Amino acid sequence: MKHKTHKSVSKRVRVTGTGKYMRSRAHRSHYKLAKGSGTWSRLKRDVEASKGDSKKIRKLLG
Repeated sequence: MKHKTHKSVSKRVRVTGTGKYMRSRAHRSHYKLAKGSGTWSRLKRDVEASKGDSKKIRKLLG
């Protein structure tokens, strides 16, 4: 039987061409003025999900 895609994970994670799972960083939702420009530019970039998380993500995306 086929597995359904976990929709909340598919909205939070994107897959690169090489098969890596990229996620956005935390602490971005509010208090933006309190963060410095260096912090803010670092938070803007996506990062690769950890090895353990990638295993879970692969399972959830079916």
